[in-house]
Amino acid sequence: MKTAALTAKQLGLVSCHDCHHLSQRPQLTDDQQAYCPRCGAALHQRTPNSIARTWALVFAALILYVPANLLPMTISTTLGDQQSDTILSGVIYFMHEGSLGIALVIFVASIFVPMMKILILSFLLLSVQFRSRWRPRDRTRLYRLTDVVGRWSMVDIYVVTIVVALVKLGAIGNIDAGPASGYFAALVVITMLAAESFDPRLIWDALEERDD
Repeated sequence: MKTAALTAKQLGLVSCHDCHHLSQRPQLTDDQQAYCPRCGAALHQRTPNSIARTWALVFAALILYVPANLLPMTISTTLGDQQSDTILSGVIYFMHEGSLGIALVIFVASIFVPMMKILILSFLLLSVQFRSRWRPRDRTRLYRLTDVVGRWSMVDIYVVTIVVALVKLGAIGNIDAGPASGYFAALVVITMLAAESFDPRLIWDALEERDD
């Protein structure tokens, strides 16, 4: 019969959150703190308050998602006429112009990815809180994928910044950033912080409890 491999936690090892150095956790009393022998950062078997902090950031991101997509991302002025465009209306515009590739990039990076990141983090948090043992390896991969792709949502802000800087024609025409740009930038940053605050090692704790 194949025996399960011992985990770092079972062996008394702990990984540093800053430099990722794996070291033996010293025997300390409750009021003492262990520190990394390499960089001096505080050591923890699991990130303190990871679930509560991640939930707070996920809820904040969900709130910001609404104005980021409903408010204008850009405000165009041409010969006195003003037009406001949201992220979705920009996607529709590029589709009508035949630029399906640009429309797809904006839709995926600015609408699909932020929402999927919120949903995936919510799913991972619920699975940890309910002590789920369902496919921990796949859930860990899902978290890593979420952590990597989330930062690419900032591409919409880069596009708006470049367009606003280039299109300054005075009375003929101008393009300015709309109120949604601030909400969207905050949304991307907060989802990145949410992914950073979640400790994926919590996914495996339910299996260790079963093995015990």
